Amino acid sequence: MNWWRGASVYQVYIRSFCDSNGDGQGDLPGVLSKLDYIAALGVDAIWLSPLHPSPNRDWGYDVSDYEGVQPDYGTLEDFKALVDAAHARGLKIILDEVLAHTSDEHAWFAASRDGDAEKKTWYVWADPQDDGTVPNNWLSVFGGPGWSYQPARRQYYHHKFLRQQPKLNWTDPAAKAAALDVLDSWMLRGVDGFRLDVANAFLHDVKLTDNPAIPAKDRDADAWSAAANMQRHFHDSNLEENKALLNNVRRRVEAFPDRFVFGEFSEEFERSGCYLPPDKGLHAGYNFALLVAAGPEAVRAHLQTLARYPGHWPCISFSNHDVIRTVTRFGGGAAGDPALAKLCLALLLAMRGTILMYQGEELGLPEVELRRDQLRDPVGDLYYPLFKGRDGCRTPMPWDGAGPHFGFTSGTPWLPLGPAHAGLSVAAQQADPASVLAYARMLFAARRGSAALRLGDLDLVEAPLPLIAFMREVDGEKLICVFNLGREPARFSCPPLAQAEPLGWGCGRAALSPAGLNLGPLAVWFGRLQGAQQRP
Repeated sequence: MNWWRGASVYQVYIRSFCDSNGDGQGDLPGVLSKLDYIAALGVDAIWLSPLHPSPNRDWGYDVSDYEGVQPDYGTLEDFKALVDAAHARGLKIILDEVLAHTSDEHAWFAASRDGDAEKKTWYVWADPQDDGTVPNNWLSVFGGPGWSYQPARRQYYHHKFLRQQPKLNWTDPAAKAAALDVLDSWMLRGVDGFRLDVANAFLHDVKLTDNPAIPAKDRDADAWSAAANMQRHFHDSNLEENKALLNNVRRRVEAFPDRFVFGEFSEEFERSGCYLPPDKGLHAGYNFALLVAAGPEAVRAHLQTLARYPGHWPCISFSNHDVIRTVTRFGGGAAGDPALAKLCLALLLAMRGTILMYQGEELGLPEVELRRDQLRDPVGDLYYPLFKGRDGCRTPMPWDGAGPHFGFTSGTPWLPLGPAHAGLSVAAQQADPASVLAYARMLFAARRGSAALRLGDLDLVEAPLPLIAFMREVDGEKLICVFNLGREPARFSCPPLAQAEPLGWGCGRAALSPAGLNLGPLAVWFGRLQGAQQRP
């Protein structure tokens, strides 16, 4: 069995995790100093945010050198020390690789811009129209046209995101080979796998066909939320041919034993290869359905979607560096909501797939409200104040609420810490058996000890919203999992409950009676069906 099936992965946003040298920015020695904390959670692997040199226009997602380490974070020697120490603790290391585009300060782009014969077509270049306007209607996710003019070539280059993030041309064989070589070089350094940024965006339509518009009458709130959302991204990315390319990437990774590669799919999930069966595409993938979910309707809808692709192995995540923190999205207050945090953790760790948990979710951290002058994210300035960017979920990790800067740094933190995070710090929760942190550790242990939770099929059980219920089953172990995502008491009943043995993994008030299961607000209940095999 592959180690990543059913595994739990802890996402570390390096810049905000732990600062070892007082410059206000997290670094690799800081991560190393907290490995025992991560291991004590009971996770299987660590996903590190991009660690390569970068001008930080998009905070590491604009890579200027794939072979090095960002000086803010340390050195290659620091990276080796981290990998060795993680492996000694039984933890895998997964790198976040951004291969669909580079920084405009990467040597590859400079060579392509300046007419180097070998790299002339390593990026997506196109002539302006006769009046100097852009080649087609492709729009950038980060606002405006998806093209920027470069006088050195008298052409435009395509960028799906910032103009400082030119798209790498994966249809050029040499550019594709260079990108795949990046994976080899880091696996040779001991990396156990990769998260691929925007894995739906490797390929583009070489004919530069316009993207089709979404008619105004058919646009929902999401389509109106950004100009780029008013068109279907069929030609700048999300090509059907992307699925075959993902096979190539996977085979490259599988040339090294016991490795794992999964992808982020930001658009057109089915078309671009997010839901492929186990013998095709990447090992796993995730999209934004649960990352933007704010209630039981969205969660149930995504579980119903996954049920249509039973062979697909998903990654499951409620939170990461790109979205508002889970507790805040689901209605928790500015000071946090431990009961809601526990429910969301239980729901996450009960699902089928490889679990991705963002740093601080084990503490139940809420989103941090920042002033406009405190924002560092380029997206934050685009639609402020309707959307304030991604900095509110990227604020530094609170290690000790009683210490300067909550134990994150001895210097000035690169982003302000959230005042409400002081009472939710690791030190505040460490010794409290009723804390969110204690509950998270218990859930990770329960998942490790249950083949049904790690590997079992997931079958939804009919339940009225805001309840969500499903069965998890494998090799004779059968569990029923019930969640009340509402703020009012609720009752749930189904025939299997009569044969269910309560387990101690739930939270909130829940009581099983002959009439059914009575659930308090934000309550969770797990039961093992009698007659099913009980694993040690």
